Amino acid sequence: MSSSRSATRLDPRAPLVLDTRELGRRPGSMRRVQRTVPAPDGWALDLVRVPAGSDVALELRLESVVDGVLVSGTVRVSVDAECGRCLEPLRDVLEVEVQELFAYDLSDADEDAFALDGDFIDLEPLVRDAVVLGLPFSPVCDDACPGLCSLCGEPLAEIGPEHAHDESDPRWAALAALRPTNGSASEPLAPPEIGS
Repeated sequence: MSSSRSATRLDPRAPLVLDTRELGRRPGSMRRVQRTVPAPDGWALDLVRVPAGSDVALELRLESVVDGVLVSGTVRVSVDAECGRCLEPLRDVLEVEVQELFAYDLSDADEDAFALDGDFIDLEPLVRDAVVLGLPFSPVCDDACPGLCSLCGEPLAEIGPEHAHDESDPRWAALAALRPTNGSASEPLAPPEIGS
């Protein structure tokens, strides 16, 4: 992202674009921003997602500093997920902290730094990264969730601890075929005689 980009490349009407002209590039000046915007599509992991169009609540503080504008605060979103153990749907609220410096001049900043585009800040990459990194990789409906039966796929919380299957492990089928069928104990095999 280049600091020489013109402000016309950002749409000032976009929900996650903020105008910083009020700060006037005077270090120490500060402005609070509270805004609720619709979530874009694609904020998701395998089992958890922020529904597109749902509310993204921003409570931010913009502070003018010598090198740029420091943005800090919280982002709150609703998330839809599936339990990583039993696959039951669940809904939760995620709140993440954000803090980032938007530099006036990228030549003095590191390569991953964000930059102001004229007097405008595009918060979308910052908010997206904070939210997606804050999503649980394997959400659970309850810490004690026992999950699903590995044979029939039924939720173990519903079928109870006495649930069992008579199926034997197919890897032992060849050994089971050696078992006598009349119910009597089989005679152990005598070792072969050597040298006879």
